[in-house]
Amino acid sequence: MTTSAVKESLRLVEAEYREIPGLHLTKAQIQRLWRLEARTCDAVVETLVANQFLRQTRKGTYVLAESAR
Repeated sequence: MTTSAVKESLRLVEAEYREIPGLHLTKAQIQRLWRLEARTCDAVVETLVANQFLRQTRKGTYVLAESAR
């Protein structure tokens, strides 16, 4: 996992969630959809949650956080 791979993946995932704000995806779905390595996916999701861009629902899916709307 490289820093540039994580940064590029962050931009990609963030752009897609902005374009389709109703996305409800599990971490596994995020990994498959954007063909991310497991460690890269973990880093991307953790960063987007920490930045309050995404939040995890009770069902375990990741959705656009209210602060990102």
